[in-house]
Amino acid sequence: MTAQDRPRADGEAYPNGPAAAPGGLLDLLRVAAVVLDSEGRIALWSPEAERLIGYSAAEALGRNAVRLLVDRENRRRAVELFERVRAGPMWAGVVPVRHKDGAALRVEFRTMGLRDSRGDAYALGLAADERTVRQLETDLALSGFLVEQSPVGLAVFDTDLCWVLANPALRDMNGLGRQELRGRRLSEVLPEVDARAIESAMLHVLETGQPVLDHQTVGRTPADPEHEHAWSESYYRLEDPGGRVLGIAVSVIDVSRRHRAASEIAEARERLALIAEAGVRIGTTLDLRQTAQELADVAVPRLADLAAVDVLDAVVRREPVARVRPDGSARFRALAVAAGYPTDAVHAADPVGEIARYDPSRMITQCVRDARPIFLPRVSDADLRRIARNEAARAVLRKEGVHSYLAAPLIARGSVLGTLSLHRTVNDRPFDEQDLTLACELATRAALCIDNARLYARERDAALTLQRSLLSQQPRDLDGLEVASRYLPAVSAAGGDWFDVLPLKDGKVALVVGDVMGKGIHAAAIMGQLRTATRAFAQLDLAPAELLRHLDDITTALGESIATCLYAVCDPRTGRCRLSTAGHLPPVLARPGARPELLDMPSGAPLGVGGVPFAAAECELSPGTLLALFTDGLVEKRHQPIDVGLRTLLELLDHQQGPLERTCDQVLAALHGAPDDDVALLLARLRPTGR
Repeated sequence: MTAQDRPRADGEAYPNGPAAAPGGLLDLLRVAAVVLDSEGRIALWSPEAERLIGYSAAEALGRNAVRLLVDRENRRRAVELFERVRAGPMWAGVVPVRHKDGAALRVEFRTMGLRDSRGDAYALGLAADERTVRQLETDLALSGFLVEQSPVGLAVFDTDLCWVLANPALRDMNGLGRQELRGRRLSEVLPEVDARAIESAMLHVLETGQPVLDHQTVGRTPADPEHEHAWSESYYRLEDPGGRVLGIAVSVIDVSRRHRAASEIAEARERLALIAEAGVRIGTTLDLRQTAQELADVAVPRLADLAAVDVLDAVVRREPVARVRPDGSARFRALAVAAGYPTDAVHAADPVGEIARYDPSRMITQCVRDARPIFLPRVSDADLRRIARNEAARAVLRKEGVHSYLAAPLIARGSVLGTLSLHRTVNDRPFDEQDLTLACELATRAALCIDNARLYARERDAALTLQRSLLSQQPRDLDGLEVASRYLPAVSAAGGDWFDVLPLKDGKVALVVGDVMGKGIHAAAIMGQLRTATRAFAQLDLAPAELLRHLDDITTALGESIATCLYAVCDPRTGRCRLSTAGHLPPVLARPGARPELLDMPSGAPLGVGGVPFAAAECELSPGTLLALFTDGLVEKRHQPIDVGLRTLLELLDHQQGPLERTCDQVLAALHGAPDDDVALLLARLRPTGR
């Protein structure tokens, strides 16, 4: 919509050419027109003259102007002035005029001589109230001064959104002069700003008359093409006193400092949020590879477009960590890769799980060797050769647009474990010092989790090795008794579960299963001591309750240790079985032709409580009867009542007829694939007579 087709306030359309609508500057001045003939009589008298001086045209026309309008004391000067004007020269000044009501009125005159077709002389006077003229002059001078001297950028656009005026402050902001701006559209002179959004706001103001305040724009101008600036703009519709739309007035303030401060605050909050998120998301398990993947996932896409975590191979193999080899190279194991968007760049990273050996020139080798981050805001082609694992990977990274790179060392407890490598591709902003600080913070937090996982795995290996060395060997079949067993360590940590099968005097057999509270090497060591003591006491042919009493004394002497234990002595010849328990789950008794059941017996207090007597129970084992001893890890699951596991076990042992080895496998497969706790299972079945 242009100035020609945009509607006027009165609903009519302006014709092509200069507009002649009321409400202009002359209307503000209320300029009166008076024409005097050669004799000084009033020949023409305008309506504005009537409003200014009070006389109507009928009262003024034909009257001598000096006698009608000038006081007696000023008439001589007025006549002289009239003669001068009639002679031809123009004159301007203030003349005291007498209003119709007798009041003195100071009038600003512009006078000039006129000639008609017959050569007769006339005098034209254009008059306005002096106070109105002075006020308008003051307003114009003040507005002009403010526009020119204001530190705020000020501009005027016409109804076609073309530049009409820009004050010095705005010209300095834009780096453009008057001639470069006048008559041109915004998009023509400032292509690096969002001209479409700005002109849309202008059109809204033109059409509605409602101002738009604090419109935010970010971009670049010829005044500073290397840096982005932010501006706050306000738009107002310009109208003359009659309501005619003249265009748009714009005020512009450079708020780049405020914008940068707000951006820095927002970025600082984002960094803090990312660090807080890292504290929650990294290290949820003690699995080395999962911890590395959690670090990579946190880093993208908020910090980087592509992230890779590589650790020294010695970390994975739980060996003493050495930064580099004597020749300066290093062996890495890639643990994780993550990208913030689908990209072939992930294929340029080291394949997860594989070992890679890199020479001293590689970036990540330098990172672990110096234990310092690598910071490349701008990546050159030569840099890519030191970043990529080979030439093919370098070509992929270059094709995907890697332009900025960070490598932060993973340092924990004084040891360098590996690197966190970060790349930017679609994010065109290069890494800066703040990004470097954030990357190092994430790397430090993750390194501690990775080291915890490494140390834990080392301790778990040691505990498991110790525990396996202390456990009974696969039980051999005994006369009259068939036995089978299984031990399954917990996924998270080896504990203190154990079982044992001990041949005794007179063909009797002791069956033992126990569980030391706690995890790791300490629990395994306590288990080893209790197992050794149990073996020694068993050779004394002690009754089950008496044996547990001695074990209780030993456990109490070991300090703050608690254990449960079930001890049974079976006589295959008679089928008699005597049992006693110290806080342990009762065994399952499965007789031929009957449903399996938990043996009803007194539970007793755990070992280590001290001073609590133990009771015994007896049962008869007929040929084919199965006795199942187990630890709670077999039937107890997190978020599930133990009764569910016990019922499942009873169902699994119902109608069992095959080899006990197969029964052990079936029970473990059904109840636990990856137990939260150690599992010990010991099955014993009385052989039929004659076998």
